[in-house]
Amino acid sequence: MSELTLTLLRLGLLVLLWLFVFGVASVLRSDLYGTRVSRRVLPSRGGRSADPAPSRAEARPEPRPERKPEARKEKSERRGPRLPTQLVVTEGQLAGTSLPLGRSGVLVGRAPECTLVLDDEFASGRHARIFPRPEGWFVEDLGSRNGTFLGGSAVTGAVPVTVGSVLRIGRTTIELRG
Repeated sequence: MSELTLTLLRLGLLVLLWLFVFGVASVLRSDLYGTRVSRRVLPSRGGRSADPAPSRAEARPEPRPERKPEARKEKSERRGPRLPTQLVVTEGQLAGTSLPLGRSGVLVGRAPECTLVLDDEFASGRHARIFPRPEGWFVEDLGSRNGTFLGGSAVTGAVPVTVGSVLRIGRTTIELRG
């Protein structure tokens, strides 16, 4: 075997050894520090820009014609219970976060593939899901260790939720709003 071949084999083995060492260090780092939580930026709705300061013309609301309270009450009675359109985190590290409810529902947990990624050590990777059915919106615990609570009672199976429902997942409190 030539000296060049032997030197190339030694260098190749050295590179493989260092790749192995970096791989082990990466696995240890992820085990020690947990799942990396990344913040997502939701696209703006209705084609509006994400400019936080509206101009003066946009800041003034248009006057609305007044309606009779009786007519409003009749319409709400015909519609039935109001359905939630967004989730708002009211307590926890993500307090103030708002998430629109889409047709596919929302997966809540610590895993990066969740729609609402919680930075809460008491939440599971895939903790709970909030999903639509023809009858309305429902919440379901996905076998989490610490459980999901709706208004103080533990969620077992699919439980219906409406506007004003309060969910607690670990140290995070989520409210459904219309």
